Amino acid sequence: MEITANQLPFKISVLVFLRGNDGRLLLIERRKAPNYGCWSPIGGKLEMALGESPFECAVREVEEEVRLKITTNDLHLFGYVSEKGFEGNGHWLMFLFDCKKPIPALPAEIDEGQFAFYTREEINDLAIPPTDHQLVWPYYDSHRERFIALRADCHPDRDLEIVVEQSL
Repeated sequence: MEITANQLPFKISVLVFLRGNDGRLLLIERRKAPNYGCWSPIGGKLEMALGESPFECAVREVEEEVRLKITTNDLHLFGYVSEKGFEGNGHWLMFLFDCKKPIPALPAEIDEGQFAFYTREEINDLAIPPTDHQLVWPYYDSHRERFIALRADCHPDRDLEIVVEQSL
């Protein structure tokens, strides 16, 4: 039986945008799929079997990946992206968080990748996931203190189609 875009697995994840004391953004160069070999904010999948909320997942991922203890009060949910057919392998619902608590130092390397701090301008020249140029960073720039809801059709044979469902 042929699998259509509607039958792909659906995954729920978070991305957390952390900054150092100097305001530079912390990114990880990923050693695992998705986005192998690309730089991105830290994040991970919700523990859905445990009923984990996106906020709980963001707190857990920050502690697991960079050893920074935060609370939900340190986070601002500034948006979500619903990606249909990402890389042709699945659908993703990705919650975007800005962390208000700075990370004091560069974290140690982990099995998922190495970390580095970058200015926002430097990120434009990094190897980042192709869709992040259109889907993540422009909306981080414009909405990190507000809120945006996005839907994206990531069909591999067409240009990325982005629909703004809500912008506050």
